[in-house]
Amino acid sequence: MTLDRFKYIYFLGIGGIGMSALARWFRVNGYAVAGYDKTPTALTEALQAEGMEIHFSEDIEQIPAKFRENPTETLVIYTPAVPKDHAEYIFLTENGFLLQKRSQVLGLLAGQMTTVGVAGTHGKTTTSSMVAHILRDAGVNCAAFLGGITNNYGTNFLLNEPADDLRSVVCVVEADEFDRSFLTLYPHLAIVTSTDADHLDIYGAHEAVLESFGLFVSQIEASGVLFMKQGLTLADKTKANVRAYSLQNGDYHSQNLRVDNAAFVFDLVHPQGVISDIQLTVPGFHNVENAVAAGAVALELGVSAEAIRSALNSYRGVRRRFEYVLKTDAAILIDDYAHHPAEVQAFLSSVKALYPDRELTAIFQPHLFSRTRDFAEGFAESLSLADHVILLDIYPARELPIEGVTSELIFRDIRAKSKRQSTKAELPDVVREMKPSLLVTIGAGDIDQLLPVLKKELETNR
Repeated sequence: MTLDRFKYIYFLGIGGIGMSALARWFRVNGYAVAGYDKTPTALTEALQAEGMEIHFSEDIEQIPAKFRENPTETLVIYTPAVPKDHAEYIFLTENGFLLQKRSQVLGLLAGQMTTVGVAGTHGKTTTSSMVAHILRDAGVNCAAFLGGITNNYGTNFLLNEPADDLRSVVCVVEADEFDRSFLTLYPHLAIVTSTDADHLDIYGAHEAVLESFGLFVSQIEASGVLFMKQGLTLADKTKANVRAYSLQNGDYHSQNLRVDNAAFVFDLVHPQGVISDIQLTVPGFHNVENAVAAGAVALELGVSAEAIRSALNSYRGVRRRFEYVLKTDAAILIDDYAHHPAEVQAFLSSVKALYPDRELTAIFQPHLFSRTRDFAEGFAESLSLADHVILLDIYPARELPIEGVTSELIFRDIRAKSKRQSTKAELPDVVREMKPSLLVTIGAGDIDQLLPVLKKELETNR
């Protein structure tokens, strides 16, 4: 398939972070773009401000007429989260439109460029945004399709400069394992940060997750490189060169890691030498490891050590990834998207290392009934790193309730100094009563919508 025949691009689920990045690419490149999403958000408002027609009711008549009446010139891109009984999905399927998953179209676009695919059950958004920032800051012609809004650029999409030879453009892609989407990519360079059990509602078992990652790395170009987290068992699945990285071991690792004024400072050791005194304004042991991987890719692409140090020093992170909402002497509020036990553990460990003299209060919103069922014990163990835990109800996202699955499955095994359950409506009162000096919010649902009121409570009730 080529894109030349299409004038109109219609998105079913345009408000998703990955879908919106594709929508922006098509809009910038001269296509008419419109779409449907279930609810309006700040992201859909931004897309509308950029000239895209978006509606929020399941209504065939609201598909713009020029799209609806020209099936041969309209490409429909949909997310697997859209149910098959959706009225617009049925109409478009039955009336001669070509429907493609986001991953299929992204694979087509990326395949025209030199692709860096960043995969992993956690860490891929931050790592891919770090790679993109290093390249952009160093003057490398690159495009990027990311899974989060970067604080450096205020977007999840970076557009490359025009080039006669698209292979000279580096395309950084967050390679998502959900629904096996990353199997549409054939990267030249790839990072795999982790292969933990996740998305078991899709995969069924951890073995299937590992098999999918094996297929992904088998698609790396033979002349390319796989940068693999130390300890992963993927080396025999690829014909590409394999190099290991981690926080402390491997071909690429950190040394002289220390905390200085609530920031992580380290040296990046690589096969040709050392990049000294990198200072991350985005803290966290896991982010240091992500920076090691991003630096490794940048070195492979010819970026100088000085440019890598400068770019990582100026990297400001991704929204909802270790994001400071409030930082004063009296109170600190940090928000993080963590929604897997390993992510929660990494986040809380880093917060405690930064602020060893403060008691840590964690608010956690479980994401998905199936993930809660599959990882309740792991969530309880990781949340027990906090001194005080406030547990919210499960955010269902795309799922219907599962009998017997509630946040109580996690709550009963949490071993913190104190723990309590709360609804979102009760939460401001709970925080007002507790008066925490170090508060974190954790989860991939809608917990971030409560941040303004929580910030206000911390500011006014000291």
